[in-house]
Amino acid sequence: MTSLSEDSRYARQVRYSAIGETGQARLLQSHAVVVGVGALGCVSANHLARAGVGKLTLIDRDIVDRSNLQRQLLYDEADAANGTPKAIAAASRLKGINSGITIVPHVADLTSFNAEKLLTDSNIIIDGTDNFSVRYLINEVSIKHGIPWIYGGAVGASGMTLTIVPGATPCLSCLFPEPPPGGSLDTCETAGVLSPIVDTIASMQVMEAIKLMTGQPEALRGSLLQIDLWQHQWQSLSVKGARRTACPVCGQRWFEALDGDNGHETMTASLCGRNTVQVSPARPLSLDLQSLDQRFNKAGRTEINPYSLRLHLQDGLTFLLFTDGRALVMGTDDPLRARRTYAELMGE
Repeated sequence: MTSLSEDSRYARQVRYSAIGETGQARLLQSHAVVVGVGALGCVSANHLARAGVGKLTLIDRDIVDRSNLQRQLLYDEADAANGTPKAIAAASRLKGINSGITIVPHVADLTSFNAEKLLTDSNIIIDGTDNFSVRYLINEVSIKHGIPWIYGGAVGASGMTLTIVPGATPCLSCLFPEPPPGGSLDTCETAGVLSPIVDTIASMQVMEAIKLMTGQPEALRGSLLQIDLWQHQWQSLSVKGARRTACPVCGQRWFEALDGDNGHETMTASLCGRNTVQVSPARPLSLDLQSLDQRFNKAGRTEINPYSLRLHLQDGLTFLLFTDGRALVMGTDDPLRARRTYAELMGE
């Protein structure tokens, strides 16, 4: 039987003394979840797959768009032209990179309904999202189930990352008790984003994840790292002593986001820089897209694949429906118009 040190795929990694055969064996037995396979998530998933993490779960709600190709390194022009779900396109690319690991894609929006189901069978959670509501949800799953997670964000030429280990470090709510007010932070739409900062932040996230998965928490950075590559600035802010006993999440173990039911109405969210609004039902559905295709083709031209049903409407909008009942209404950034279109087509 070939030893890990003799296996050419991981040979250079095994030769690094902090990893060795023991660390590589632990990686091959680990399960990492990447939430959001956009810019950060693509880099993270790529490194994790190549490093030999035994099981890799990819969660993303979106499809590949041409505007993604500048920085989302797992996708190509064909993915954008076909509107392939990011989780599916990423999984396909990664399976060609490492066929020896298990890769599980989920075309889904992470919500209080599915977060525990999708995240709790893992050793580490990597944040590749672009909104704080999902990060607070990840944080609650992390604390409730004792799963470390690694926060990351990048916009413009700057970014930050923080490793959160339940019981050992402050959690996200300790440091940021309230999410930032809407419009108070730059986004990729208002400030753009350069690919090198994405690579840098995601690489930092994966390095921390490897330390944890190989059983070496003493090597963790222990700080909130802020980087501005344009200004050549690196700042490491210690978070030791920042854990709060009064924190509602890790101190009091109140899981408000996780226990919520998202109300009883459809929810909308504009996608950054896309002239697209996502509309989600009050509760996830399980739709038969083939049956809906027969109904929808009376309203416009349809295209169907195993993951989605696309309807081109006469008013210039495109309605992209997924099996869980979510829809992307493309061609508008008006939530009211998107919800009206959803209601007219879905009867909700």
